[in-house]
Amino acid sequence: MDRKSTSGTCHLLGSSLISWNSKKQACVALSTTEAEYKAAGHACAQSIWLKHQLMDSGVKLEKVPLYCDNTSAINLTKNPIQHSKTKHSEIRHHFIRDHIQKGDIEIKFVKTENQLADLFSKPLARDRFNKLRTELGILDMKNVC
Repeated sequence: MDRKSTSGTCHLLGSSLISWNSKKQACVALSTTEAEYKAAGHACAQSIWLKHQLMDSGVKLEKVPLYCDNTSAINLTKNPIQHSKTKHSEIRHHFIRDHIQKGDIEIKFVKTENQLADLFSKPLARDRFNKLRTELGILDMKNVC
């Protein structure tokens, strides 16, 4: 109703879900590209924090993959040139670009139907909900003995 996007993230270590987040964005995005770019920046920040926590525990990670289903948002993360589509984005949202250039994060495309984070941010048809839940390893407790 308020036209603010809801961003969802999930973080996996191997095939295990270790962190997830669902949050309404603080302001209205002017495009889906902007909304996805902001969400990717938030996921990047959480991934960097998790990477440092794992490093403190002796687990070394190279490039952490970050999956996004919006090719325009992916292109913004790789393009350091400011253009008309990004002139309204706040500087703090360009955080992700720095970490991609440093090699901390590697952004990859994922088809929308395979975007696991949608489980936390969208109303889904039962079949898709169950598929994503299964892929995240979340059990349907009524089927557990």
